[in-house]
Amino acid sequence: MAASARRRDEATPANPIDRLAAEDLARTLRAVADPTRLQLLSMIVGAPGGEATVGDLAAGLGLRQPTVTHHLRIMVEDGLLIREPRGRQVWMSISAGRRAAVIDLLR
Repeated sequence: MAASARRRDEATPANPIDRLAAEDLARTLRAVADPTRLQLLSMIVGAPGGEATVGDLAAGLGLRQPTVTHHLRIMVEDGLLIREPRGRQVWMSISAGRRAAVIDLLR
């Protein structure tokens, strides 16, 4: 996203973003265009150490784990989140390269 973010920052009416950057941005916007996903991102950003378990996220939102897992999978596929299994738990964190963009998005 860093390269496409630079291209977006440089975009002007006379110099629109290129097709690849537009497709990257559209995919990310689709991934976060859901209130539950935005809540999940904000919970992970605000969690101690910047990571949270799927169970904690589900409990925090009052949703079932399969529902939360579905939303998280969409963001993992986009590269927003990193999924790390540890024993019986799965920990989620913001991808290092996307952290600044996620924080900006949540402001």
